[in-house]
Amino acid sequence: MTGENRATTAKAAETTARREVIETALAMSRRGLSPGRSGNVSRRWRDGMLITPSGMAYEELVPSDVVFVGADGKANGKRKPSSEWLFHLAVYAARSDMHGAVHTHSMHAVVLACAGKSIPAFHYMVAAAGGDDIPCVPYAAFGTEALARHVAKGIERRNACLMAHHGQIAIGTTLMAALELAAEVETLAEQYYKVLTMGRPALLSASEMAEVLERFKAYGQKAQNKARD
Repeated sequence: MTGENRATTAKAAETTARREVIETALAMSRRGLSPGRSGNVSRRWRDGMLITPSGMAYEELVPSDVVFVGADGKANGKRKPSSEWLFHLAVYAARSDMHGAVHTHSMHAVVLACAGKSIPAFHYMVAAAGGDDIPCVPYAAFGTEALARHVAKGIERRNACLMAHHGQIAIGTTLMAALELAAEVETLAEQYYKVLTMGRPALLSASEMAEVLERFKAYGQKAQNKARD
């Protein structure tokens, strides 16, 4: 392959990645996970990430509007990156195994976050986030290094967390996985909120959640795919 062909192939791959960011942001909005222009989406790319621009309607975005931010925090593009680019970059630095991040202001996740409540093991599906709870990290103003530190700490051992007085973030090995987890977190937040209206909920034990986490390793097509490897 010639240098010109390699450059063309690399450009096409980046355009595809930029479209994936836009499509995920549109899906997030259409599923009601983030009203208006709230929330943001990023994808690991090269030594940094591709992230939605600040303050633009997702329906208006084209691939060139998506902003590349390097590992050094320098943005490259015609648009300004999302005001939350700091915590997205912190996520990728903290979790080398993750390649997509979705931040939403979904209704019930925000309700719990504003009450400073984590989501405990009231239902076994809490394990979808990778542990026996979905933590709520402390408040810090949006777009700050303090918030980035809180989020990075929250996702060290979890794939999602709530952000006090703010919203939620979910991460995944792909953008689709991150989006699906964000939707699951919102479902769990709504369920937990409703359970709380009936009093103190019964919680699954640490051993019961450990069993669920172990079972999740072989859930769906994973066991079959592993057997084929």
